[in-house]
Amino acid sequence: MSGTPTNSARRLAARRGQDASGRLPWLAARRALLAALVALTTLIGAGLMWRILQPGGIAPLQWGVLALFTAIFAWIAVGFWTAVAGFLLLLADRDPLTLARRPRVAAERALPITRRTVLAMPIHNEPPDQVVAALSATAESLLATGEARHFTLFVLSDTTDPAIAAAEARAIAGLQRRLKGRLVMHYRRRTDNAGRKAGNLAEFCRRWGAAFDFMVVLDADSRMAGDTLLGLVRAMQARPRVGLIQTVPLPVRQLTLFGRLSQFAASLYAPMLAAGQSAWQGDAANYWGHNAILRVRAFMDHAGLPRLPGRPPLGGEILSHDFVEAALLRRAGWEVELETRLTGSFEEMPGNLLDHARRDRRWTQGNLQHLRLLAAPGLHALSRLHFLLGATAFISSLLWLGIVLAGSLDAVLIARSEPSYFGSGEQLFPFWPRARPELIAALLAMTATLLLLPKGLGLLLALGRRAAGYGGRTRLCLSALLEALAAILLAPIMMAFHSAFVIGVLTGASVDWGAQHREGRSVPWRESLRHTAPFALLGGLWIALIHWQVPLLLAWLAPIWVGLALAPLLVRISGSRGAADRLERLGLLRTPEPRAYAGLLGDPPDAVIGDALPAEAAPAPPPGESPGEMPTQSLHKEST
Repeated sequence: MSGTPTNSARRLAARRGQDASGRLPWLAARRALLAALVALTTLIGAGLMWRILQPGGIAPLQWGVLALFTAIFAWIAVGFWTAVAGFLLLLADRDPLTLARRPRVAAERALPITRRTVLAMPIHNEPPDQVVAALSATAESLLATGEARHFTLFVLSDTTDPAIAAAEARAIAGLQRRLKGRLVMHYRRRTDNAGRKAGNLAEFCRRWGAAFDFMVVLDADSRMAGDTLLGLVRAMQARPRVGLIQTVPLPVRQLTLFGRLSQFAASLYAPMLAAGQSAWQGDAANYWGHNAILRVRAFMDHAGLPRLPGRPPLGGEILSHDFVEAALLRRAGWEVELETRLTGSFEEMPGNLLDHARRDRRWTQGNLQHLRLLAAPGLHALSRLHFLLGATAFISSLLWLGIVLAGSLDAVLIARSEPSYFGSGEQLFPFWPRARPELIAALLAMTATLLLLPKGLGLLLALGRRAAGYGGRTRLCLSALLEALAAILLAPIMMAFHSAFVIGVLTGASVDWGAQHREGRSVPWRESLRHTAPFALLGGLWIALIHWQVPLLLAWLAPIWVGLALAPLLVRISGSRGAADRLERLGLLRTPEPRAYAGLLGDPPDAVIGDALPAEAAPAPPPGESPGEMPTQSLHKEST
């Protein structure tokens, strides 16, 4: 096994933290700079809001608005300065981790592969044809490198539906036959799905983990280029202190309007944002659960998940396990890195707004669980920050909603109240309340800059270096404008969904973690209305009250109420393939990845899915076990 066994995690962590300072220069300074910039930006925004509220005297309602605004402004500031850092690094062509002009992955390409790596794909009631197509594409790309002998494929099935299980077994048997003699592939099926995905991987580690040095975790929709896999293995060989390396998977193979918009936005902005994240996260990055490589021995020794005390939704099994596994590895002294210089990492995603929201509902519950772990002993400060930011990604919607409702209520109360020129007690001169339009304009401009400038920076990078992949500069600019307008329209709907999800979790509602809808399906009108008509109705009542009492606010609140009013229609057309096809014919929302990785991302040959096997065909039995222990870790302070 590669890596260093740990007998004293605290001592090892201290030694590795010192070593990292030389290989990742100025890491503490980078983090301090980000913290200072976020704090200064938040202070300026909160100060402007305070000055806007202050002339009329700050009542409890205004204090609430100020508190909510300050929290959400800090969240926005983190994303803004992360994007600026990523823009500057990519503009200067610097490695986000080492700040060197030549990335480490380039220097590591000459290393011979000497370690055994398993490509593990946990699945649960997934469509077998999609699983086999994705795995076959990755396998063929790996075979093309000539280094496939160092790898083993392992499909870890937790499928519980008998019909899906039968089709799955036949499909896997066909792929095994197709890869026979070229790439070793195994299949194991459990029948209970205990522990969900984390339990699936843990069971594999305990039975076969000792046979491998590294493990690349793939989702059922993951596709990874062979050169990317080799780059990950070489990076792990060259970086013995690293326990996990996460790549940046981009969404691909989208056929619907929502899917194409999301695919375009990720292609344009995700590399820049990831570079900024990598720069300040350094050796304490996060794990997103797939398209990443793990050091198996370190993972087994330190990433065994406990159950949280209490009942679901905030207790029981840890649902968003990936964040916690990264935190446990970092606590034990293993470094966790986000490697942005390795491309060729892809995934698929829900193809309409409603399925996207359903996936977010699952993540909302899992990420809110992380708030219970903020005080877990021994965690790195950035691991705690990952927990906080992950939860805030959903709580922020509720904060936005609180600001909008509290601000609206305050405006209505002011409109209905008689002006008071003299306060309580003796007062010689009257108090003349007045609006501060110049401060309001400044705050709006600052907020818009923080939200929209990152999109402009991503567009600038693409215009300078890879516009051809997006159909040329004109089509790229038009596509970016279309995506920005769509994001503005859809943001209030996601705010409403996320707010409902957070309230549901906090009031005890749990969710089933079944298979995701990744195919590009259309949304029937009945389904769209059932899920979004309440948003449109409540939004309509809210804006009617505003129009009645404070009509001047109507235009200012248009970015919110227009999206809510159109929610049923927007959800309906989000799954439209016809609209996506028409935009494709115009050359809009194109991305460079399908052409750059045509073999990996194209449709599979019919032989992958339709091998002529008898209905009772079964995969070959899994290999003999190489058992090892994976102890459960503690996330609570030990009682004394």
